[in-house]
Amino acid sequence: MRTVAVAFALLAAPPAHADSGWAVSLGLVGKGIGELAALARRELDRVRVGAVEAGFTAMFNGKDLTGWDGKPGWWTVVDGVLTSESTPEKPCTAAHYLVWTGGQPGDFEMLADFRLSAAANSGIQIRSERRPDWDTFGYQADMTGDGSLVGFIYHHSRGLIAGRGDQAAFDGSGKATVERIGDPAELLKRFRPGDWNTYRIVCVGDRITLSVNGVVMCRITDPQAKQAAAKGIIALQMHPGPPMKVEFRNLRIRQLR
Repeated sequence: MRTVAVAFALLAAPPAHADSGWAVSLGLVGKGIGELAALARRELDRVRVGAVEAGFTAMFNGKDLTGWDGKPGWWTVVDGVLTSESTPEKPCTAAHYLVWTGGQPGDFEMLADFRLSAAANSGIQIRSERRPDWDTFGYQADMTGDGSLVGFIYHHSRGLIAGRGDQAAFDGSGKATVERIGDPAELLKRFRPGDWNTYRIVCVGDRITLSVNGVVMCRITDPQAKQAAAKGIIALQMHPGPPMKVEFRNLRIRQLR
């Protein structure tokens, strides 16, 4: 897997001095860079699906909804993937969530692969409260199929509290000082519409950091005791709106304290 990952990294960003000899050294003669990148990505997906890195615990068994609780009739497992879909015949009229029943972690690192249809809106709730009718309240690693909200942190009562490329530090009154840590448009290029992407969520103390496909998207520091929960549930969102499909796989977590 390490060899494939190195090859994929080189294909994504070949050295400035790369020439035909560089391609020969990798055995890549006769293939286009785009085709090779696709092949490498598929191989990485094949190897890592179902794999759990050292120190991490699998949150999903790849077979059924054991360990998860969701609104009846809305979440299924299709080909090893947690799936929820709305259609014109079966619209989603109110947000609901698939809740992980494995605990309410505080300081942790979580990795999750996600894939969204073009019109989809979803998210991963973290350090959140459970509400009636499979609703939740709290922080969310936001995401949309067009990428517009990928890498944002959302909160149910406060809206979007950090955008892609932002580092937001809140004080006790809720006022935020925002520092730019990346260009939003450049960061968006790391997102692959219609394909599998990986969220990395790290929560330590009053800091939350979101990364997508290995690149930091945003970060917040939030010491507000009444707003910023120190621990809570993890859940996957199905959003109301036009017909959409949301998929998750390879979810795993590592407790940090």
